[in-house]
This record gives sequence, C-alpha cells and structure tokens, in this order.
Amino acid sequence: MTHHSSSASPERKPPRADAQRNRARILAAAEAVFAEKGPSASTEEVAARAGVAIGTVFRHFPTKDDLLAAIMKGLRQRLIEEADALAGGGDPATALFAFFTFVVEQAAATRTVADLLVRTGVAVRPDEPIQDLAQSLAELLVQAQRAGAVRPDIRVAEVVALLTAACHGALSGAWDEDLRHRTVAIMFAGMRAANPEPSFSAGAEPGSR
Repeated sequence: MTHHSSSASPERKPPRADAQRNRARILAAAEAVFAEKGPSASTEEVAARAGVAIGTVFRHFPTKDDLLAAIMKGLRQRLIEEADALAGGGDPATALFAFFTFVVEQAAATRTVADLLVRTGVAVRPDEPIQDLAQSLAELLVQAQRAGAVRPDIRVAEVVALLTAACHGALSGAWDEDLRHRTVAIMFAGMRAANPEPSFSAGAEPGSR
C-alpha cells in the first residue's frame, strides 16, 4: 500500500519532457516580453512571465543573445512552413504575393526583437532569415510565372532583394499598417506580368538564369 505514495508529484515527471515544456514556455514568454518592452526587457522579466526560476532560463539560454537567436530561429522556421504550405496548397497566381505580405507583417511584428539583436551584437540581420527562404521563394516564383501572374524575367534574387528591403524598412522605419500595405502594393505592381512598361516585357523565359 505504501508503494502508492505520491508518484504524481511534479518533480517525478520525465525530466526531458519537463525541460521541453519549460523551453517552449520561456520562448513564448520572451517573444511577448520583447515585443512589449523591446531592448529594455530583462531575462528576469522573461522568467517571471514564463513562471520559471531565472536559473531555469539560464540553463536553456546561457545569455540573452542565445535567447534572442532562438526566437529568430523559431520565426525563420514558421516562415519556411508558411512558404511550403502556400507552395503546396495555395493558388499559384497569388501564393507568392500572399507569402511576401505575410513575411513583411512578421518583420513588423518582431521589430523590437531584431533591434535588440542588432544592439547586442548577435550576428542576425533582417535579411538573414530571408536568405534561408530562397528555395521556398524560388518554388513560389516559378509557380507564379507558370500561372502568368509574375513577369517572366524576374529571378528569385530580385524577389529576395525586394523582400529584404521591405522587411528592413518595416523593421527600422516602424512602418504602420497602411504604409506597409501601400509599399508592398507598389512592389507587386512592378512584379506583375501585366506591367505596361515595354522594356520589362521582353526578355528572359521563366526561371532563366
């Protein structure tokens, strides 16, 4: 009968599962705290929001830089998943534009985190997560060109350059929603196959060079 003792106590849960839960809680709390308070946020505030001891935060993320890098890695993964979902199930004529808009909105939402990364010297710039997405963007671009929605002479390098510029502007300029939408609409007008400018319609085949 004594063997029924209190094996339901939290300390006896598998440490690995506990550690994973703590890590996820810390990351979610850090995203919220940095979005609200920006560079002034402390690791202590993150620990309090996550409901864990400060030592637990340091066990997973020895420095604030490590914590921020993990947040950016998580964001990058979410963007890749979104691109793949659109490439696999979206409308080929609009998927590239939908993804472009989504990335710019994400960049605006994580502005404080990116600012903090720059200030603390972490080697993550606004364009680095975008560069990781080149393959997914290439697939979306090819689909859009096959659907006749994007000019055939546009290459993935130009899409990455435009996306990087828009994200950097949204990050450093703190663009409001209206400015983001208008700026992105102007970029899309230049990318569309129906662009009236004659010198742009002649040229390369889809996917060339």
